[in-house]
Amino acid sequence: MRPQDRMAVIQRSVVREMAQFGVEFTVDDEVVRGPGTTAVAVREHPGDGGSGHVDLGFVLDLGRADAPVVWDCAAGLGKTEEEKLDNAVKMWATTTASTVVELLEHRGEHGDHYQPAELADWHAIQGPAAVFGFGNERLADWLADHQPLTAIAEALRPELTAGRLTGVKLFLGGRSGDDIAEVRVNGEVSEAASAALHALDWPRGERFCWARLFILLVPEGGLHPEPVRPAPAPVPVALPVARPGLLARVRHVLRSARR
Repeated sequence: MRPQDRMAVIQRSVVREMAQFGVEFTVDDEVVRGPGTTAVAVREHPGDGGSGHVDLGFVLDLGRADAPVVWDCAAGLGKTEEEKLDNAVKMWATTTASTVVELLEHRGEHGDHYQPAELADWHAIQGPAAVFGFGNERLADWLADHQPLTAIAEALRPELTAGRLTGVKLFLGGRSGDDIAEVRVNGEVSEAASAALHALDWPRGERFCWARLFILLVPEGGLHPEPVRPAPAPVPVALPVARPGLLARVRHVLRSARR
């Protein structure tokens, strides 16, 4: 697929997925513009020709050089490159975009707010966890009952920059004897936090199963963006939600997408 065709597929998928939150985004050259000064930028993912991978940056104040941009990458599975890209954007929307929308709207509909005692200077916003693979109920239940962020906080703290909005992605799963745990802070792998996540007692089964979740750490007393007003008739996210409630948002993704 030509780069311009890949870009078109990704941008169309972003427009469609953001509409699920009741906000309108439109394609404008290399960015997808949203309400106010928000936008989503797309860049080529390095390695393997970018097939099935997307790199998306949620811009909070387009046009300002020092504006926070929440970057994240995702990979999708499918029979065609278009299907892979489409599923990658769906995974990004389910976890990362949900979290940023909650930051902007402050309504408690797309993520949970909490103050981790282990990170006293930070306010956490956690979006839904996407759990996918075979027999994913055990891993989903574990995530619904635990706070991985607080468990890895000690290893994570040295990676944080005071006063800076920080995106933390957790990816964990696999199967017994062939598992993986990865923590990325603003897109960069944290070896110490990844090791701490791997050491937790999340269930490992005999068949492959993974989970992905995204958390925004907002400096206490800083970063107060203007709320983004949703469209009059929001369309609910078309994924089933299990055990709704504080820190128990888990979405079982049937069309698998990695990381």
